[in-house]
Amino acid sequence: MMEQIYKRTQTRAMNGKANFLGLWSLYLREIKRFSKIYMQTFFAPIIAALLFLSILTLAFRGEGRSAPGIEFSNFITPGLILMALITSCFANSSFALMFEKLTRVIADTLTPPLSPLEIVLGYLLASATRGIFVAVLVSAGVYIFFPFTLHSPFILTFFCLASAILMSLAGIIAGLWADKVDHVASINNFIVLPLTFLSGTFFSIKYLPDWGLYVTLINPVFYMIDGFRYGWIGYSDRPVFSGIIILTIINISLFFICIRLFKVGYNLKS
Repeated sequence: MMEQIYKRTQTRAMNGKANFLGLWSLYLREIKRFSKIYMQTFFAPIIAALLFLSILTLAFRGEGRSAPGIEFSNFITPGLILMALITSCFANSSFALMFEKLTRVIADTLTPPLSPLEIVLGYLLASATRGIFVAVLVSAGVYIFFPFTLHSPFILTFFCLASAILMSLAGIIAGLWADKVDHVASINNFIVLPLTFLSGTFFSIKYLPDWGLYVTLINPVFYMIDGFRYGWIGYSDRPVFSGIIILTIINISLFFICIRLFKVGYNLKS
């Protein structure tokens, strides 16, 4: 009997190898989950961004709000696109984990031989995929009405990926903490949205008073939008390199925090 046990096929957990098939399965499961509600997932952000762009452009014309020499529509477009990405990434990972805990099916994710690293990567990659896809669709929708050319595709890509990763990881932490829908909604309404709207999305921070400038500079969303705007139109309120360093440090920190939370089973064992 013992010989048969030792001769059976070794699983990933037994031999210590990475479970790429399990990671891929978790990733596909999350992709299929949000793809089923494609009207809400993909089309709603496009409509919202175009409405913001049209209303703000027609109402204000950007007087005293955008940078000198830059049309208001061109100035706010990068912020609107990244805002759609940010909300999509955060909503996907936070809601997925919260819903699985609420319906008590989180065991389906924890039972397979997946390490904390692989679980975090599964949720992270799926959420980032959704956010990036939304950003691409919103960009295409904007291009129809406001044609544009990109200043630096490389910088644009970096800040797009860095922003998607950061908000997906933040969503994972929020989803682990939340016990019901109201908890996730509270974080989104009282933290994510205020940080997004007060990050220079609709205005240049050069027009802020000193205290407002200091508050903005400790807002990580500002560095996402500022760097993304530089890649889009070539203008930024702060050095792009500082944004690269700050976002990289935050992403690495959040990544290891998420792994640690899954490893200790934070809010998963009840």
